[in-house]
Amino acid sequence: MAQTWTCSGLRWSADGPVLGWGGGRESPLTWGKRVAFGVADGGGRTCVGARGNVCPLRAGVSARSTGARCEECARLDRAHSVAADTLADDPRPYRVYLAWFGPGMAKVGITALERGSARLLEQGAVCFSWLGSGPLMAARRTEELLRAALRVPDRIPYARKRAVRAALPGTEGERAAEIEELHRRALALGAWPESLTPAPFRAVDHVGAFGLPGSGGPVVGEVTELVAGGAVGGELVAAAGPDLHLATGDGVVVLDSRLMTGWELVPLPLPLPVDESGGGRVDVPVRALRVTGDGGRQQDGLF
Repeated sequence: MAQTWTCSGLRWSADGPVLGWGGGRESPLTWGKRVAFGVADGGGRTCVGARGNVCPLRAGVSARSTGARCEECARLDRAHSVAADTLADDPRPYRVYLAWFGPGMAKVGITALERGSARLLEQGAVCFSWLGSGPLMAARRTEELLRAALRVPDRIPYARKRAVRAALPGTEGERAAEIEELHRRALALGAWPESLTPAPFRAVDHVGAFGLPGSGGPVVGEVTELVAGGAVGGELVAAAGPDLHLATGDGVVVLDSRLMTGWELVPLPLPLPVDESGGGRVDVPVRALRVTGDGGRQQDGLF
């Protein structure tokens, strides 16, 4: 019987993206690296549990879920989340940020100061700037103030982020223009919590860190789910947030690494699976990627 592996997800380190595996093993990902795995035949996808604990029911979950958790484990995981406002007594300092994902797509958020820019890389932020830092509840109040006053959201559906990634403006200045204006307007607002220290505008651009645009040709599709007995093989040409951009014989296919969790995965023998052209092959459901320059709709009231 072939050895199986369980993926614990993708994280961003100072050196780039890293895939985690059960047992603590990690695989650093670099451009040009061959990514290849099969999905064990005869089994299904199971819940990954919550807060480091195994799901007691080993419940089955949808192949299209990016969370890979059953309803009960999802509730337990969120019950200990900053986003759910259940950690009001967290003593760590927090930062407020403005992030930009594409034209008309800016958001406000908070992250623990000790995490640096990891949260922005995980979200697939194309560029961002810090707004200020302070205690958790002061950061949360500032986030809510900016959402109401500037009419920017604190969440953007990931499908919209992915849709604009192939049509980004070409210069750092163009990519930073929207959050620079929002930053100026934010600092001009009254009612900031006294314990939150404002930060000057300083754009951080992630296009280089993400490897965009990748060198494997146009993005032609996105994986919608893994299936038992399926296989994925390709050359990593870029990565953004949880997405891996894999060059195949038909063009670049985007694989959301969150779809890998909950499955038993097996190594593929070399050479990798190929199509008639000699490129990598993806033998799981893929749909065409709708590319747009405005995220699918304009963000009302941005300026």
